[in-house]
Amino acid sequence: MGVIMQTFYWDCPKEEGKEFEWWNYINREIPLLAKAGFTSLWLPPVHKAANLFGPSMGYDPYDYYDLGEFDQKGTVPTWFGSRLELDSLIESAHSHGLGVIADIVINHNSGADAQEVNPITGQSRWTRFDVKSGKFPRNWESFHPCMYESWDEMTFGDMPDLSHRNPYVYAELLKLARWLIEEVGFDGFRYDFVKGYGANTITAIQEYRYMRDGRYFRPYGVAEFWDNARAIENWVDLANFSNSNPVDAFDFPLRELLKELCDSYGFSLRSLVQGDTVLKAQPQTTVTFVENHDLRDEGRPITNDKLLAYSYIMTHEGYPCVFWKDYFNYNLALRDTPNGIDALVTAHEKYAGGDTTVLYLSDDLYIMQRGGYDSQPGLIYVLNNRGDDWRGEWVTTKWTNASFSPVAWWGKHDLSRPADQSTAVDGRGQFFAPARGYAVYAMK
Repeated sequence: MGVIMQTFYWDCPKEEGKEFEWWNYINREIPLLAKAGFTSLWLPPVHKAANLFGPSMGYDPYDYYDLGEFDQKGTVPTWFGSRLELDSLIESAHSHGLGVIADIVINHNSGADAQEVNPITGQSRWTRFDVKSGKFPRNWESFHPCMYESWDEMTFGDMPDLSHRNPYVYAELLKLARWLIEEVGFDGFRYDFVKGYGANTITAIQEYRYMRDGRYFRPYGVAEFWDNARAIENWVDLANFSNSNPVDAFDFPLRELLKELCDSYGFSLRSLVQGDTVLKAQPQTTVTFVENHDLRDEGRPITNDKLLAYSYIMTHEGYPCVFWKDYFNYNLALRDTPNGIDALVTAHEKYAGGDTTVLYLSDDLYIMQRGGYDSQPGLIYVLNNRGDDWRGEWVTTKWTNASFSPVAWWGKHDLSRPADQSTAVDGRGQFFAPARGYAVYAMK
């Protein structure tokens, strides 16, 4: 299916010394990301933000149609760069075969130009938006509560929440999606904080018949619904009911299990198979990930052996997403070696097709096969959670009289190449992984 690169982390322009230059920075990396096998770039919110306390990551949207063109909120460009630089990035991505995903924040707004008294509550709030783009101006009727809606499912800080049941707001959101796809050139959306509004908005955006170059275009979509597996599954079912262009969702429960794998001594690998995850229930609509921009507070990031987690999401079903900071800042790409994310991306794109079958499972050893589909012939994955020695087991695979070579591997204390393996006439073979490590095998 491909691999997503999340091209940012919190306060990345400041942390990297690239304020107002982030689009150019991403652009320079596009050729090598495409060469590595990535298929999509997830960008941070591209619109002009409120910037109330200095430059912002964009999750406080002010003017949806200002992508770095109008002098407002203290700057012409966004914190990431200008509209021209964004256009150049998208053009470069497309020329290298990469899709571009927009982070669309449509639950709440911030940075209003004036306060208004909401006649329903009698309270004064910042709800008057007189944006310089002239598109999608808003007043109190665009927000909760209004004549169309008294119930607000969830709030995000103290920012006023858009009322999607207001026909004006609903229509403007569809216009915004159409503009981002048809004119700006995005290929899909990451929907921020979908808990805050009805799933029907997502369904409408996904279902709209966009036109690009005279042809109908179907955007990709993935939603942030941060909850347990059952709640996420229920939301996905609701959003995709009568939806011919289904939306995916991030698998937060799987991510928490992966954190335990990497950071908790004695974690049982049985939990990866038996635990409640979205991937287990509906892999066809699941985006798997190891880290993201929200997991930055103390105790949330994975701090040990993170490549174990990446090996899992790159070999299993779902649509894996790589975190920019892991790939670049923490040097987990390990380009031109079999020991990092790049080798796992290659394994995913070349071999990881077909259904997943567990061949062996214990507390500290897990072996599975991907059966292969179309141009991807399948693979065998071994995960060893024991910290003292290489481990392997005899398993029965679907392949008879086949020879296998390792295509990606890593061990906490040993980066030695695993030996080639083979299966007998009955499909049985023995496959190994280093201590506290993994190995991915593919047929020669």
